[in-house]
Parts: sequence; C-alpha cells; structure tokens
Amino acid sequence: LVATWHTSHFLKLAKRPGWKWLLGRLVASADANLAASHEIADVAESLAPGHRVEALTNGVETTIFQRTEPALEPPPEGTKRIIVPRRLFEKNGVEYFVRALPEIVRAVDVEAVLVGDGPERSRLEGLANELGVGEKIRFLGAQPHDAMPGLLSSASLAVFPSLMEATSVAALECMACEVPVAASRVGGLPEIVDDSVGGLFEPADPEDLARRVTVLLERDDLGG
Repeated sequence: LVATWHTSHFLKLAKRPGWKWLLGRLVASADANLAASHEIADVAESLAPGHRVEALTNGVETTIFQRTEPALEPPPEGTKRIIVPRRLFEKNGVEYFVRALPEIVRAVDVEAVLVGDGPERSRLEGLANELGVGEKIRFLGAQPHDAMPGLLSSASLAVFPSLMEATSVAALECMACEVPVAASRVGGLPEIVDDSVGGLFEPADPEDLARRVTVLLERDDLGG
C-alpha cells in the first residue's frame, strides 16, 4: 500500500483530534508514504512517529503545459499583464493581491487577469472598485483546464497570494509555460519558487506583495 498526502485540507484535518488519530493509523498502515511538500511530510510523520514520509513535489504534464500562443489579445504597448490563477476562496489570499494593486499600478503600468471563481468574487470586485483599480482587473471566472496554457502564456507574471498552500500545481503549470511566479512564503511554495523562476513575499502583506511584484516585472532575465 502506497499512500500519498496532499492539499491544505490534510493540514487542517491533521489538527482535529478524531481525524488526527485516523490519519495516523493510515500513515502507519501504509508500506510507503509520499507527501506533496516537506511541510505535509513533517505533519504526517508527527501523526505516526517512527514511520517515514517522503516529500515528492507534484508533477505537471508538460506536453500540455508549455509556452504556447497567447489566448488573450496583447495588452497595450508598455503594459505588463499579471495573471492570478486562483479560485476565489479566502485561503487563496486574492484579497491581498487586490489590496496591493494600487501600489503596483503606481510603480508599473499593469493590468491584472483573475482566473477562477468562488464565493469571494463579488466582494473582491467591490474592493477593487473601492480602491480605484476596478478598471485594472478582469475577472474571467472559471476556465476549462485545457484553456489554461494559452491564458498563462498571455501574461508576464503569475501571482499566488495564498494564506495556506500544501503545494501548488497551478504555480508549476505557470513555470512550465515559462511564466515567472510571485508567491507567498507559505507551505510548499518556497520549495518550488526561488529567484531563478520568480520570488516570494510575506503572506497577507499587500505592501510586501507589491514590492516583490514590482521588482519581478522590472527584471529582464525572466521569461513571460
């Protein structure tokens, strides 16, 4: 029996007494345990002391996710496009990207595209208008998986402002499409994002997010 442990839901369940016991039994019963990040591996090992859990980063189908013809029209000359491929749930921290956007706009001519839907959409649309950047953001809603390579290839930078993240297949997909990634320093994201592919910022910190995004957009040694 080979068990694989992944997603932020596992991290949440591992804190609940009933689930903690059950998950520990499952870890102990497996002949081999894999985890999507070192954080998850450490938590899984704590549930079943003496049983090893190996961290193994998720893979991406690179015959599908690769640089391709952009699906969106190019932005106006001199404008950089940021893509945020996140479902609009609180844990994904998109609110902090919206709060950072006024500062980013003051430093760089940008437009943002949010790909994903969720219960926070109407609140985020209202927040963008309240902050005066409503015209700088397009909410595309949920998109088919096979449309993502073209959408990602339309951007200069992808942003992942997560508050909790086991690891991120979406961030890996961006990198497979040669799109630089700015991500919050949480969970497994620091294990896949470094200066060669983008950079990290503090979670729930719009000022640090804006600083990091501005620096990355001004670099000329990254793809996108």
